[in-house]
Amino acid sequence: MAKKFQNLRNKMSRERRDKIDAMTKGLLAEMPMHELRRARQLSQEQLAEMLKIKQGSVSKLERRTDLYISTLRRYIEAMGGELTLQARFPEGAVTITQLGKIGRSEPDPTQETT
Repeated sequence: MAKKFQNLRNKMSRERRDKIDAMTKGLLAEMPMHELRRARQLSQEQLAEMLKIKQGSVSKLERRTDLYISTLRRYIEAMGGELTLQARFPEGAVTITQLGKIGRSEPDPTQETT
């Protein structure tokens, strides 16, 4: 007979539950693009349709290790999110805002070419 997770969780010490919650938040705070898409319950096909590109282009985009911020912004916005860029220093973090105001001077690799 299967046990409910909540019953198991209730038997844990408060310290253990807090540690598990912190680990969960850490895992959810950092994830590859394809896992983020899956967590948002979107297929590559659905995202491609929203971005007006082919499914194969979404696949390539998710495998890339280097991409334009504008490309990443479009990807995140298509999933209903908002991309923010933050620089972290020992004395604190700074959100970089001017990038949203710069016009597109380089071609966006997520744009289909015909």
